Amino acid sequence: MSTSMTSRRGKLLDKLDGFRVEIDEERQRADIILDRPPLNVIMMAQREQLKLVFEELDHDDSVRVIVVRAEGEHFSSGGYIKGFMEALPEAVAALAWNIAAPSRCKKPVIAQVRGYCFGVGFELSLACDFRICSETARFALPEQRIGQIPGSGGSIRLLHMIGMQRTKDMTFRSRRVPGKQALAWGIVLDCVADDRLEATVDALVDELREFSPLAQRTLKSVLNAAQHTSVEAGIELEGQAYSRLRCSQDFAEGVAAFHEKRKPNFKGR
Repeated sequence: MSTSMTSRRGKLLDKLDGFRVEIDEERQRADIILDRPPLNVIMMAQREQLKLVFEELDHDDSVRVIVVRAEGEHFSSGGYIKGFMEALPEAVAALAWNIAAPSRCKKPVIAQVRGYCFGVGFELSLACDFRICSETARFALPEQRIGQIPGSGGSIRLLHMIGMQRTKDMTFRSRRVPGKQALAWGIVLDCVADDRLEATVDALVDELREFSPLAQRTLKSVLNAAQHTSVEAGIELEGQAYSRLRCSQDFAEGVAAFHEKRKPNFKGR
């Protein structure tokens, strides 16, 4: 990375705009916390900062799992609407790439959602590997109300997740989908009582940490790549990745632990 790029990156991360990062080294967990209550509106500059933070955490070996959550009773009501009119075309063109950062991140990413999860907030959660919400959650892509369409990957991710008719139902009508319905449609992994949300996410984080980080990174890459290919191409990707992992230290450790009837000690190599 050039000196000028390093300097620019440092300035962008020097003062985070509307969110903060907390790292629990003991639990190998990083939390990206939207922190502009009460609605946690996501500003234009914040989008690029979020991308950069995901990239930094991806290279931090002390972090195994990333959680995206928010202060207060709402995850996010969406983006700052006037910002779209003020932004340069180049910035608008990068919106989807920035918000897709959780998907590109090699580590497991969990979105912890309560209350409003609208617009770019919903799109950010859709780019995560898992979404766990409370019964207070409401999901929506309301861009049709301002004569626009989702611009950060939301409608396309939903299309592949819940199908054409349900995606049109949500987007054409700017419809708010409650947490329990989001669970039934497969948008979220689990929908729990509001007072159980943190504990449910904590349990998933701890469970994910038990597995080989190398195998997790590999599987995430395979599934993301295979999602939009044929079954045959996906099987080929899986087979190639399986072959590479055959030579890994984690696989050798896993096999040894299985035969010795003990818990494996994975190192991510």
